[in-house]
Amino acid sequence: MGLDKVIEKQGFITTSIEAILKWAQKNSVWPMPLGISCCGIEMMAFASSRFDVARFGSEVFRMTPRQSDLLLVAGTVTYKMAWVVRKIYDQMPDPKWVVSMGVCASTGGMFRSYSVVQGIDKFLPVDAYISGCPPRPEAVIKALMTIQEKIKKQHKPDIFNFGKDISKTPKQENIDIF
Repeated sequence: MGLDKVIEKQGFITTSIEAILKWAQKNSVWPMPLGISCCGIEMMAFASSRFDVARFGSEVFRMTPRQSDLLLVAGTVTYKMAWVVRKIYDQMPDPKWVVSMGVCASTGGMFRSYSVVQGIDKFLPVDAYISGCPPRPEAVIKALMTIQEKIKKQHKPDIFNFGKDISKTPKQENIDIF
């Protein structure tokens, strides 16, 4: 039964403001693409019309962290690049989520060298991991669905946030990744 039929038959709909906010936030996750290496190609395929991420409300990739709430880290992260990734994460508004895309971002991949971070969870809180080298776009959609379920079940948005810091992560000055 469609929404117009329910309103026509019963005359009104009852819900809470929290439920509306959760529904809106769950269905409008805006990703910030961070394609550092070869996984970036699969991330672009995820946004194409073939896989139709528009069904999930995430077709608009935001190229600025201040308009994003999902950070897609795709590819190998070196220690030199880790500070940039962390700065981008710190610039995102709360609440925010992180997806580690591919084996290189998750564990360092085949690069066991002094210059490659062995997993971005050493300096970022990761909400979903995507395995594979490179991971398929379907796996990225599954990670997006996992984030949406986290929003639906766990996250309780404040109706009014009077400047309080809700980030559960330490600030960049306190991080020691070396």
